[in-house]
Amino acid sequence: MSAKTKPKSVDAPPPPTGSGRDFGGSEHYAFNSNLANQALQCLWLAHSDKAALDRQYQAALATMMGIGPRDEIEGMLAAQLVATHNAAMECYRRSMLDNQTFEGRRENLNQANKLTRSYATLMEALNRHRGKGQQKVVVEHVHVHQGGQAIVGNVTPGGGMSSKLEDQPVAPALSFEPGQTLPREIGTVGEAVPSTGG
Repeated sequence: MSAKTKPKSVDAPPPPTGSGRDFGGSEHYAFNSNLANQALQCLWLAHSDKAALDRQYQAALATMMGIGPRDEIEGMLAAQLVATHNAAMECYRRSMLDNQTFEGRRENLNQANKLTRSYATLMEALNRHRGKGQQKVVVEHVHVHQGGQAIVGNVTPGGGMSSKLEDQPVAPALSFEPGQTLPREIGTVGEAVPSTGG
């Protein structure tokens, strides 16, 4: 695209006072305007007429606003997400051209693959910054056999329980064998439980 048809800058209005939910995530006009221009200059605009240019610009800014950056870091990540997505899509488009060589197709698909991995990394960074990073959940299986006892909670090295558990009363173990009669106070509470055996 020639330099004549590509605008040098786009004027970004200042965000509402105290908002920050614009495309830059900042309360500073200069930052938002500069960031918007950086994102828009990364768009592939070849063969776009004025109406198409306007749609592409509006779509890019709407994407950044949709991401909803809450600070400057999130604003920069939003701009990079827009740029990375558009570059990846352009590589995919070029890989599918009718007259594309095998080598050209392979190189464009390789670049698109790298860009989509970068996109995923940026998304992960944005989520981590927002406190939505991946949480670690540990599930352990504990088998308690008849007559055994189990401790539920953290156990400190050396066999002792952590101080949080030391002050808690220990409930007596309950056991039940088929054919055994339930204690009266348990058996009379609530309604009868239907038998699964008919």
